Amino acid sequence: MTEPDGDQTEEQRRAEKMAQLEARIAAAKKSREPGPRKEDHHSQAQLAWRMVIELVAGLGIGFGMGYGLDSLFGTMPFLLVLFTFLGLAAGIRTMMRSAEEVQLKQVSAEAEADGNTAPDTRDIADDDDRS
Repeated sequence: MTEPDGDQTEEQRRAEKMAQLEARIAAAKKSREPGPRKEDHHSQAQLAWRMVIELVAGLGIGFGMGYGLDSLFGTMPFLLVLFTFLGLAAGIRTMMRSAEEVQLKQVSAEAEADGNTAPDTRDIADDDDRS
């Protein structure tokens, strides 16, 4: 049989190796942990897609309404062209509102970062009511 001191030193070595291994595993896990969630910087792309979708939706709705009314009344190209242009105008107007909304958010965020109060947005809101 082996000496009790030899078994104990062997166990100590195993325990030390196990502790070192656990420390290395913990360090590896810590290095692979994702950092704190940051705000995505894809907001400009999202805004662009939103505007494109709004424009295409306006065109599609106008085209569909024009085609449906032309089929109903038998005036094939007239109402189709008219409502397609009205849909285009509605899509552009919606895009402009979206751009204005984003601009207001950006200006107010910049004002808060500078420590100033938010700008007066009544002028922009009044412009929207006039149209």
